[in-house]
Amino acid sequence: MTDPKGLLPRLAGRLVLIIGDVMLDHFVIGRVDRISPEAPVPVVQFDHEEYRLGGAANVAHNVAALGGRVEMIGIAGEDADADRIREELGRLGIGSNGIVTDPRRRTTRKLRVVTTRNQQVARIDYEDDREIDGAVEAAVFAHIAQLSRSADAILVSDYLKGAVSRAVAAAAIAAASSRRIPVLIDPKVPHIDYYRGATLITPNHHEAEAVTHMRIRTSDEAFAAARRFRERAGCDAVLVTRGEHGMALHTADGDAELEAEAREVSDVTGAGDTVIATMTLALAAGAPLVDAARLANRAAGIVVGKFGPATVTVGELGS
Repeated sequence: MTDPKGLLPRLAGRLVLIIGDVMLDHFVIGRVDRISPEAPVPVVQFDHEEYRLGGAANVAHNVAALGGRVEMIGIAGEDADADRIREELGRLGIGSNGIVTDPRRRTTRKLRVVTTRNQQVARIDYEDDREIDGAVEAAVFAHIAQLSRSADAILVSDYLKGAVSRAVAAAAIAAASSRRIPVLIDPKVPHIDYYRGATLITPNHHEAEAVTHMRIRTSDEAFAAARRFRERAGCDAVLVTRGEHGMALHTADGDAELEAEAREVSDVTGAGDTVIATMTLALAAGAPLVDAARLANRAAGIVVGKFGPATVTVGELGS
């Protein structure tokens, strides 16, 4: 990929404040040679296990991998999973002082049983998705007020696990507005009314269909849905991600279609995290929306060739 405007070197050192649902992705990996005699399910012979940052924490990892600096705001339980997340964030140089401990809930962990050929057998979710309130929500507000002061952009990663309440979303958007920096949202449909005033929202095509009640099968339909989504959400711009069909960017100034750049698809897990991380960091570096979307599209094409929640580097983007 050429970089005619010299965008890639400008990504380094930009500070992104990420607010959202931190998770831990736990992979139990083994071989499958037979079906259980007890039930029609595969027997997985354990080989090894892996832990990776998930949800908003994976978004943070993506920003850091591209050379950005990150401060993280979210919630976690008082448990070993939370300790593991904080330890890994610290190893990556990601600020985690904004992660508030809520002893009433467990840290979100997704346990996937996967074969050595990267085929998923089962998934178990450990979570408590009640929206935060009271002292926990107040602590999140305080972190937003403090950490937004030095941010170049704000990113809200909403996985509907409780960290992004209506008031938290409003506080993030207000903080960005007061500092005249971009605020981007990776949305969830039930929270569509939370995001008014955002710079950019990045629904996938299923989310865009659910919000607009429109089918998306063609480019024209994607742009029609993006326009209605923008009106419904009250945001400045919308980027609809369409998997192998690329992306549709709609702004007040017009539309831009980006064809998918995937060389091969191994796993789409976390691709949306890579898209919004790249978009946010590019906008933090001063890129126009279209150039940021092109860079994010390139990053998505690379990351889907990797297994599980993964990241992209500047070197990969520039190759």
